[in-house]
Amino acid sequence: MTTTRKPRRILGPAGASTAPRKRPVDWEGQEQAVLIRWLLGECQRGTRVGALYDVTYHVPNGGQRSKATGAAMKRQGVKSGVSDLVVMDARGGWHGLYLEFKASAPHTAALAPSQREWLALADERGYCAVLAVGLEEAKAVLREYAELGRTTHQDTAGVHLNSGTEWRKGE
Repeated sequence: MTTTRKPRRILGPAGASTAPRKRPVDWEGQEQAVLIRWLLGECQRGTRVGALYDVTYHVPNGGQRSKATGAAMKRQGVKSGVSDLVVMDARGGWHGLYLEFKASAPHTAALAPSQREWLALADERGYCAVLAVGLEEAKAVLREYAELGRTTHQDTAGVHLNSGTEWRKGE
C-alpha cells in the first residue's frame, strides 16, 4: 500500500512561512498608464484633449522604496501628498491642473490626508485641483479641462530674474 504525503510547509524564523509572497498588484498604476496611453492616442488623432499630452506628467511620489532611498528623495524635495498627474497648461482662469488619480472600484484606495491637503493647497494657489476615481472619470476631467479657454497672463516677455543661467540663447 502506497501512502501519499502532503508537502511539508517550510517554516522560517519564529514559525513564519518562507514561501514567496505574491507581489501586490498596482491597480492604480496600471489604470493610470492606460489613461496616459489614451491621452497619447488622442494627441495622435489631433483632438483638443490630446493637446494636453505634451504638458501632462506624472509625479513619482508613490511606490515601495528603501528607507535610505526615501530619505534621499525627501532631501531632494519629494513631498507627501503631491497629486499623481500635473497638466502644465493654464486654462479656465487656473494656472494648471493637479489631478489625484485613484483606481476604479473595487480597487479604489482612500484619499490620504496629505493628498487632500495638497489638493486644497493647489486650489488655494490658483490651480484646478481634482480627484478622479477611475479611468472614465479621469478622461472626463481631462476632456472638460481641455475645453476651457486658455488662461491669459501678463506679458512676461520683458520680465526676467537676475538670478539663474540664461537658457533661451542656447549654449
